[in-house]
Order: sequence, then structure tokens, then C-alpha cells
Amino acid sequence: MSTTTTWTVTGMTCGHCAASVTEEVTEIPGVEAVDVTVATGTVVVTSTEPIAREAIDAAVTEAGYTLV
Repeated sequence: MSTTTTWTVTGMTCGHCAASVTEEVTEIPGVEAVDVTVATGTVVVTSTEPIAREAIDAAVTEAGYTLV
């Protein structure tokens, strides 16, 4: 059974931003899919189990953005 969680990220302004966040979040173990909407800063993560906020925050920070 998959879990879907929605996060808000600030600082993204373009497709490259979305690609960077997607790349970093996808590397978290258990993540199956990442859907980023730049206009709203929404990042929807589908995973095999709940992902800790700390893991998402670290991935988003590594991409150069801020988790709200």
C-alpha cells in the first residue's frame, strides 16, 4: 500500500527547479513517485511507507530550496 504526502517548497521558479527537487527526493529510499508543481510550490511524494519530514527537508535543502 502506498502513502501519498504533500509538502510545500519555497524558492522554485522553473522547470529546472522542479527537476532538481524531483531528483533529490526520488533518491530517498521508499519513494515511488514525485510530482512537483512550481506555481504552487507543491511537492507530492508517493512512497511505500511514510517518509520522515527530516528526510524530505534534507533532500529539498540539497536541491537548494526550503521546505515549509
